[in-house]
Amino acid sequence: MNPLTHIGIIMDGNGRWAQRRGLPRVEGHKAGVAALEKIVEHCGKLGIPYLTVFAFSTENWRRPAHEVHAILNLLSKTAEEKLPKLMENNIQTRFMGRLNQFPIWIRRRLYKVQEATKNNTGLIFTIALNYGGRSEIVDAVNKILHNGIRKVDEESFRRFLYYPDLPDIDLLIRTSGEFRISNFMLWQLAYTELWITPTLWPDFTPEELDRAIADYTKRERRYGGLIQSQ
Repeated sequence: MNPLTHIGIIMDGNGRWAQRRGLPRVEGHKAGVAALEKIVEHCGKLGIPYLTVFAFSTENWRRPAHEVHAILNLLSKTAEEKLPKLMENNIQTRFMGRLNQFPIWIRRRLYKVQEATKNNTGLIFTIALNYGGRSEIVDAVNKILHNGIRKVDEESFRRFLYYPDLPDIDLLIRTSGEFRISNFMLWQLAYTELWITPTLWPDFTPEELDRAIADYTKRERRYGGLIQSQ
């Protein structure tokens, strides 16, 4: 059975979920947050060490301003409101991306949750906000140059990523049936197993997560080599 340390999720389909119901897109994002809460709690119960979700990309700024504001307000407000439950469930919550580009009122909410949960020892739950995989690599290179380092290997390069302690993703789940990784954690996805589902994110359930995990455990991970029986 494959060990499962780190699950990544590209949460896609909130807008389509709302449109199919004749609702404003923001209602889809609200339903998506409710689905996320269930998945986080389930991962905690399963003993998954790391869960990282893609919530807002560097490209999402291209969306209408009112939708961007609604998404950021919803995510930051919900994180703050759920802080007591995060503490109760011993979940460490972190935010990853170019957070300095957010308005100060957003950053205050995020930093409040991050600081309050930093000593929790259960699930490490990371939310990628204003995040792009290429941006993370570029930012890492700029840190290396700033430190006057002239040569790195893979392990030393990792130390300059947003969260060097995040292990590579074992299983990446993408909802809504799209077959792409959308600039998500490019460095950490080198040998990740992919699981694509047509389910729109607000309809994604803990039971479907269990099916994804069960499928993952049956796979043969070679990392570019051969399995021992060969």
